[in-house]
Amino acid sequence: MIPGGGQPNMQQLLQQAQQMQQDLQRAQEELANTEVDGQSGGGLVRATVTGAGELRGLKIDPKAVDPEDTETLADLIVAAVQAANENAQALQQQKLGPLAQGLGGGTGIPGLPF
Repeated sequence: MIPGGGQPNMQQLLQQAQQMQQDLQRAQEELANTEVDGQSGGGLVRATVTGAGELRGLKIDPKAVDPEDTETLADLIVAAVQAANENAQALQQQKLGPLAQGLGGGTGIPGLPF
């Protein structure tokens, strides 16, 4: 604040904005390098995604493979990937939520999933 003026110090605001931008970039990089798992069918199908939601791996227990019922296997795969993505979104909220609040409330910020 400028003494007596009641106006914010623009240099200070700019520095705060730059710091928040750096913090946000660091958090996004950390999310991109963090892997999160999801599973379905009691662990018969496991999906691994990054904190940013990129599918990195899929493991299928041989017990889940029935040549006569590929539809169930497909459902298990979709469910595992969805579970992994839900876990990634929770991680995003945890990592990026406090930063978004510092930017003005945490809603409506382009590029953020919340």
